[in-house]
Amino acid sequence: MIVGGSTLPDEYVGLSDELAEERIRAKRAEYGSRLVLLAHHYQRKEIVRLSDFRGDSYALSKRASQQGSDLIVFCGVHFMAESADVLTRDDQRVYLPNMAARCPMADMADPADVEVAWASLLDVLGPGPALPVLYINSVAELKAFCGREGGTVCTSSNAKAAIEWALKRAKRVLFLPDQHLGRNTGKRLGVPRERMVVWDPELPLGGLEPAELEKAVLILWKGYCHVHTWFSVEHVRAVRASFPKAKVVVHPECTEEVVDLADASGSTEFIVNYVHSAPSGSVIAIGTEVNLVSRLALEYPDKRVFELSRSLCPNMFRINLKNLLWTLERLDESTLVRVAPELKPGARLALDRMLTISEVRK
Repeated sequence: MIVGGSTLPDEYVGLSDELAEERIRAKRAEYGSRLVLLAHHYQRKEIVRLSDFRGDSYALSKRASQQGSDLIVFCGVHFMAESADVLTRDDQRVYLPNMAARCPMADMADPADVEVAWASLLDVLGPGPALPVLYINSVAELKAFCGREGGTVCTSSNAKAAIEWALKRAKRVLFLPDQHLGRNTGKRLGVPRERMVVWDPELPLGGLEPAELEKAVLILWKGYCHVHTWFSVEHVRAVRASFPKAKVVVHPECTEEVVDLADASGSTEFIVNYVHSAPSGSVIAIGTEVNLVSRLALEYPDKRVFELSRSLCPNMFRINLKNLLWTLERLDESTLVRVAPELKPGARLALDRMLTISEVRK
């Protein structure tokens, strides 16, 4: 088994989950307060159970930066560990138990393609016609680009505030990499459909005419989350037919058609809070990653919580007890995540702008 660029030894592959967990707990006790273990909401339940903190990627990165611990093990995907490395102190080290745990959507916005797109926009529209707003599900190099070009990062919970902030400073926004979060947020802001266009990086000028770019308010990068675009109108209708009293709650990375049919749409934290706040006896169908939905069903047995349809993030699923144990017992270069020093200032600037925007909105 390949983990972190190295072969996982047979002694780890053959371990029972019980023994792996016992050794993880022993290693954590050995490190004490020096080590903090972070788990994204989409992680396996056994990983979440062992974590010090769980949450979305930005909340966990901020939490890491606030800890006195010098060793941070991030159970998530690669861009999350990068964000933690950007936000934490130089003396803190961030580890990812499986370096193959990447985010396909983040990789849909190649930095070289984005630079070409940005230069093309400047050629067509002149200097200063747009600002980039970058979903946090993106690589550190793009966060640095965003900081350099005066833009901001956003999460699914503050995308609306971030786009509003940008549109006070420029006529239009280049939103990347998730077109669906961008479109659903633009719709909430009242941006007309004809003023939202999709930039295809594989086509000259994104497959758009100069006149379309001139008219656009939101230029949406052609990227998507395969976990959330799995959910369909048919899934919503099937739940409504079988469970007439059910509330359908989905993530805004879903398609516009699914979001429009849902009773509510919001970030992972929104979904968690929605279930928590719902009265006993509620029936709730959720359109997001199945590990979170299954855990919510267990945590709220007085409510019927189930998946709109089963959709698993295979990259989150790459983190397991065995490669977590392997990481904790080594803590070496093979699973160490380092953002290049020249990228950190710009990436930190873009992330800090997001924090400022969120604080102002409170």
